Amino acid sequence: MKKKKLKLKKINFFIFLIIIFFIVFFLTLLLLSITNNKSKKITKTVVEKKDNLDSKLKKLDYINKKINYFDNSKIDRYINYKKKNKNISNKQVVIDVNIGLDFPYYENINEAINKNTNIILVNKYYFLDENYVPKNLEKLSLDHAQEGMMLVKDAKNAFEEMASDAEKENLNIIVLSSYRSYSYQVNLYNKYKKKDGIKEADLYSGRPGHSEHQTGLAIDVYDGELDYTNFEKTLEFEWMMKNAHKYGFILRFPKNKEKETGYIYESWHYRYVGKHLANILYKNNYTLEEYYATKKKISN
Repeated sequence: MKKKKLKLKKINFFIFLIIIFFIVFFLTLLLLSITNNKSKKITKTVVEKKDNLDSKLKKLDYINKKINYFDNSKIDRYINYKKKNKNISNKQVVIDVNIGLDFPYYENINEAINKNTNIILVNKYYFLDENYVPKNLEKLSLDHAQEGMMLVKDAKNAFEEMASDAEKENLNIIVLSSYRSYSYQVNLYNKYKKKDGIKEADLYSGRPGHSEHQTGLAIDVYDGELDYTNFEKTLEFEWMMKNAHKYGFILRFPKNKEKETGYIYESWHYRYVGKHLANILYKNNYTLEEYYATKKKISN
């Protein structure tokens, strides 16, 4: 009797093991099936995305392989901008969109790039808040500036060296506008807006928070005689065009670059960026916007 019971228990245990085996086997098959389906879906999605990206790149003649500042995250913007501007090159499409020109000025704005450095970018797409005051502001010498003018220390030293060297050639370069606070720009812009209307004012004056003067690195100059708007007619201007970059300054709003900068040509407005960058921009005939647009990476 005991032997029969023992034998029965062994048979039941064996049956149990078989059942467990088949359960595990079928569960494994089910899991493999689910995993394979997921894998196929993922692979399909990846392939579709790759094909879609390739299709989009084809529309731009694979410009991404020719330049190193192509940004895949902006590909739809590149294509939409190209549709509206069929006559410009694909390279120019990328530069324009990287600047932000596929949006109207003062739309799609972001915080200023590289704050408290000589290469800070402030324009109609990048802004400074009302509390921003640059570090190391110092008063300019009255030898080459009107009363109360201030610049960031590096820019001040560079300008005074430049103005002193120009003076040795009997040239007179005087700063009539330099650092402006946010609140100062509010009053100034509102005055221009009231006088000429928003559309006209935007051509020559930055809205509050979008003025380079708030960086403490921008200056408006004149020769002490002619109105500053006629600075282009002076010998001082000719000298500045040949030499300003040697001291770290650039003509910020040059001719034929109105689209890139968003401002009319201003022969009197200069910006300190440091000697290294000033020389790069001078040699390439680039604005600060074009420089940033062709940089692979930028930082805040």
